[in-house]
Amino acid sequence: MSARTIRVNALLRREISEVLHRDHRDEAVRITISEVRVSPDLRNADVFYAVLGGTDEIRIAEKLFRKIAGDIKYKVGKSVTLKYLPHFKYQYDDSIAKGMDLVDRIDHITEESDS
Repeated sequence: MSARTIRVNALLRREISEVLHRDHRDEAVRITISEVRVSPDLRNADVFYAVLGGTDEIRIAEKLFRKIAGDIKYKVGKSVTLKYLPHFKYQYDDSIAKGMDLVDRIDHITEESDS
């Protein structure tokens, strides 16, 4: 991954998160933008998000992104100067949940070995 791609990823992550939490604060209070990965040609970007809560909150977040995707792209486009603003594809990031599950398992094994 080139240095430019890394910088664009970080910039878009910061700007999407800013728009989300500034303009859609009530709906997006449990959502965190965890990562953005732009394609090498900068035409597409996968936006990964994490959600505090269970499957209901994940479904609510999916609906929210479908509803406000155009607004986010418009506002990010006004604040970011790129030749092409990528098309954003929102995807749930389950790595945080997997990490928490792993920590719980380690804690459980540690408790069993201490007994």
